[in-house]
Order: sequence, then structure tokens, then C-alpha cells
Amino acid sequence: MAEKKQNESLIVQNMGVGSKKNIFEGKIQYLPLDQLEDFKNHPFKVEMNTELFELMQSIEKEGVLVPLLARPNPEGQGYELIAGHRRKVASKWAGVDKVPVMVLELDDCQAVITMVDSNLQREHIKPSEKAFAYRMKLEAMKQQGKRTDLTLSQVGTKSVDNPTLSVEKVVADYDESGKWKLQNESSKIRADEILARQVGESRNQIARYIRLMYLIPKILDWVDEGKIAFTVAVELSYLNEEEQYAVKGRAESCRAGNRRQW
Repeated sequence: MAEKKQNESLIVQNMGVGSKKNIFEGKIQYLPLDQLEDFKNHPFKVEMNTELFELMQSIEKEGVLVPLLARPNPEGQGYELIAGHRRKVASKWAGVDKVPVMVLELDDCQAVITMVDSNLQREHIKPSEKAFAYRMKLEAMKQQGKRTDLTLSQVGTKSVDNPTLSVEKVVADYDESGKWKLQNESSKIRADEILARQVGESRNQIARYIRLMYLIPKILDWVDEGKIAFTVAVELSYLNEEEQYAVKGRAESCRAGNRRQW
């Protein structure tokens, strides 16, 4: 069944990618795993757990049912994997050497947004993964908003002969659903507001997640492991690195002495 889809064209719609049409057309190809490079700075971890084992067993039995998503590697040969990192690892574990991949032509910002949106569908996402993913998508959205090819003057330069003429700069922006639209610059919606609506979080909550990126690695691990409350971790993120290491040492000493100081 999978082989019959090899030459099948697909249309993929991604509301947050930033394409002028918001639609991407690609073809499913069967590609060797060694041609698929992981997405650069991919924030979502692939863990060898029960869920991955079950996915491996499913692939052994039925093959890869959902194609992976990739783009031509901008840094060399092969392809850069955008969505499907768990399926890639599970396929290798199952002894599968080729997998169905839909290859799309995406620029860097489109690739980041598509990667984040695809992975945010996971059932279990760690706080650190959300932190890095939200920042990556937010930066990509802001970068798209700076594109000079998506801005224009609505009525041109103000005329000396007509001083009452009102000139508004028109810019490309997102609507509430994430689609591109043109609107006056003065009424442009903030990128973090659009992101908040898309992921179902408040702007402040997104900012709190991004604050976690200022934590030292060990404390960030404790957040992911549930050893430190999220709100406490956000407060710790405002300490400098030296102060955070001092907190870490104090916490480890307390735990070693079986004392709860948190």
C-alpha cells in the first residue's frame, strides 16, 4: 500500500507558515534514512521510552503510515528533516532503511514554523521543549514581518501640493487564524499575540516559558523532571549564572542530607 503512494502528489496547508498562499505542494518520495539530516537546533527530544518502542513495533508490522516531512538540505546534500524525528529513530530501530517523505520547498522561517507546529501536536511536551520551540517560532514570525518584499506604500509619497493627503504604510501580517494578510502598519498585531492565540497560551505564559532558556542546564533538567515547580523556575531564571550554580549546589546538599528546602 505504501509503495503505491510513492509518486502521489499532496497538498499540505499550514496556517502558520507564512506562505502567500499558505499552501505547499509536495510529492512523497521513499528516501534512505541516511539522507535525512535532523533539523538544526531541533528543540524536541527523542527519548528511548515505551512510546517509541510501541512505534517501532507498529512500523515493523505495518510500515511507516504517516510520511515524514523534509526540505532539500540548505547546507549540502540530502534533506533536512522537519517533522518525523521519532518516526526516523523508530524506523532505524525496526531495521527499515527507507521511509516515505514529503519533500517541500520551504525557506528558513517557513521551515522553523512548520517544524514547531508539527511537534507541538505531541501529547507529552517538556517545559524546556516548549521554551525553545516558542522562541524559535516567535523569532521566525518576527523575521517574516521584517521582509521588505511584503511591505508597500498604500498611496505613495506625500505630495506637497496636497498636504491633507493621508499616507499609511501597508505591511504583511497574520490574522487571528495565522493567515497572511495586508493591513495598515499602525494596526499590526504583535507576533507574540498571534503565537499565543495559535498555541492556546497567554502572551505572559509564553514569555514565562521563554524565560526558562536562561536557566543553567541542570536546573532546566530539574524543571523537566518535575523536581522544581514551573513558577519557581521562572523566578530562578532571573538569577545570574553564578547565583544559579549556588542554588544548585545548595539544593543538592539538602537532598543529600534528606532535607527538603524547596
